[in-house]
Amino acid sequence: MRGKRTVTGAAVAAGALAVAGLAFAPTAAAVTPQTATITASCGIFGGGSATLTATQSGTSATMTLTSSAISAPVAVAQDSISSTLTLVKAGGGTTAFSGTKNPAMATGDPVSVGPLSGTVASGDSLEAYGGSLKMVIFGVTVTCTATAPQSPGPFVFD
Repeated sequence: MRGKRTVTGAAVAAGALAVAGLAFAPTAAAVTPQTATITASCGIFGGGSATLTATQSGTSATMTLTSSAISAPVAVAQDSISSTLTLVKAGGGTTAFSGTKNPAMATGDPVSVGPLSGTVASGDSLEAYGGSLKMVIFGVTVTCTATAPQSPGPFVFD
């Protein structure tokens, strides 16, 4: 009976050490860079500098776009813009991030959409140049495209 308690105690201690090790392990940034800047053209709706912010958790990723240079064409309610951000993969093809997340915006306010959800694979390298952002606002589609590669470079996912 005594041997059984010792083995059980050792197993519990080993498990506690493993859990403590995981709790204090440093977390790595899953995507690099986490932010990038693009210059976008949205046709008659304007254009200019915009910031893309990326996050990743496993194969799930999100993208958020904010721009003080691109303004809302009309007042919109929170979570009322249907958006799809399409990024180009380095090896060919595209990856889409979509959703209906946005803050409430008055006419002329800076545009912000996201977080938009998508799926990525380890090693994916995604770039806005060659892709697009399509926003459907009250049935009107606004399409924005990057006019040059993003800076500092493509998003690379772990």
